[in-house]
Amino acid sequence: MLAHLRNLSKLALPRRLVTQSASYSSSSTSFLIDQPEYSFLKELGLERDNPGVYSGQWQGRGPSITSYDPGTGQPIATVRQGNVQELDQTIGLAVEAYKQWRQVPAPVRGEIVRQIGDELRKYKEPLGKLVSLEVGKIYSEGQGEVQEFIDICDYAVGLSRIYSGQLINSERADHSILEAWRPLGVVGVISAYNFPNAVFGWNAAIALTTGNSVLWKGAPSTPLVSVATTKIVADVLRRNNLPPVVSLCQGGTDVGQTLVADKRVNLVSFTGSCQTGRDVGVEVQRRFGKVILELGGNNALIIDESANVKMALDAALFGCIGTSGQRCTTTRRIIVHEKLHDQFVKALVGKYKQLIPKIGHQLEAQTLVGPVHTQQNVENYKTAIEEAKSLGGTVAFGGKVIQRDGFYVEPTVITGLAHDASVVHRETFAPIVYILKVKNVDQAIEWNNEVEQGLSSAIFTEDIGQAFKWIGARGSDCGIVNINTTTNGAEIGGAFGGEKATGGGRESGSDAWKQYCKRATITVNHSGELACAQGVVFNVE
Repeated sequence: MLAHLRNLSKLALPRRLVTQSASYSSSSTSFLIDQPEYSFLKELGLERDNPGVYSGQWQGRGPSITSYDPGTGQPIATVRQGNVQELDQTIGLAVEAYKQWRQVPAPVRGEIVRQIGDELRKYKEPLGKLVSLEVGKIYSEGQGEVQEFIDICDYAVGLSRIYSGQLINSERADHSILEAWRPLGVVGVISAYNFPNAVFGWNAAIALTTGNSVLWKGAPSTPLVSVATTKIVADVLRRNNLPPVVSLCQGGTDVGQTLVADKRVNLVSFTGSCQTGRDVGVEVQRRFGKVILELGGNNALIIDESANVKMALDAALFGCIGTSGQRCTTTRRIIVHEKLHDQFVKALVGKYKQLIPKIGHQLEAQTLVGPVHTQQNVENYKTAIEEAKSLGGTVAFGGKVIQRDGFYVEPTVITGLAHDASVVHRETFAPIVYILKVKNVDQAIEWNNEVEQGLSSAIFTEDIGQAFKWIGARGSDCGIVNINTTTNGAEIGGAFGGEKATGGGRESGSDAWKQYCKRATITVNHSGELACAQGVVFNVE
């Protein structure tokens, strides 16, 4: 196997499309993949009908699902999902692939991940456009998501040469204690629609580097991203004559439940809602498996009296509206000092007004606000706004569904609600932000921490004392605790994840790699005599 790794070949660069020249409309009822302006889909190896299971070969004998463009409501293409029997076969092959992959030296595994990153670079343009098309996020965000996968591949290559255990001093003479990190086995990744490429990438790059095989079940509403991404990875594996250390099984609830319950899947990394994550966590724990949970976030941006208001406004704009409010790190609450509240609301509403001409199809060059993902997101948006108004809230801006093809809503600012109102404490995956008036930073921290989730948080302050209070034991209880920047847009170098109902999992950088390993403590006696710890004497002679 290793000899084949030295013979590297490259695929040709795909033709790049000029985004600005395309016009995206709903004038045709045919599949978008058949239309010339969407030719980038075929550059990714996609067809009108695509198999959704990969385990060395492509197949798919389950129900067929249609992927839709949320910007027009038009069908893009279809994917034949897998069934439970195909999942069972795929898991078995993933186990066998792991048995070979774990024997490959870590730096050689890193070389394969490097090739995956390079292949993603070749296809970044069309793959990023597919992410935008299928999710609804704007062009630059789609490109940025693929860049995250590329970045974590670069990170993992370096990690392959430096991740290590340690040597621990022993209390016994001529004894040494070692600590080693070994791969778990099969890592199952269940990803959500809002980051259908990057979340898989965070998991896969690190899991592969540490010696695991990876089985992916992508979100049912973004199956084309799953298929196209897997094709890119599979090409690298095939060129190196490797077994399917990355496999894919798109499927329905039955496939997801079976994956979670299967003892052969040593770790399940799940991204999704708090309720489903709770069910996944319980089921995996029932069989004593390992789990990484990346769940919801009700993220707050605190504006201290000393804040740089201009910078805070810019942070709020992207934090609230990026990905049309559908990031797990989206700013959902802005807690503003009472001295700044009124001017901040007025200024933020002014910025929101400037965005109205920039609402449009996610692939149009001038668009900053694309659609939400599905009609269900629209319904959730409407429900939250009606509840907010019934509780005494004032819609300072927005609040309406935009009547056009696709799923468009107005970015919305709501004021006048109690900090503990039910709608404020509930995460709504839509571009709605609640602005709250607060007396001081201590009260703001209390309000930040009172929601059930604990993913991301940020404070804008020029007061060093308040900044260090914020990141200290009395401060934010979230996994991401920012100062003078947004709640969203995390980099890959740090560990990503949150506390409380966010699930406690960590992915991506720092030492998150340890979650994909099992730890071994090894005592080596090189004295030639047996000695017990703690001075215990046990000798019958």
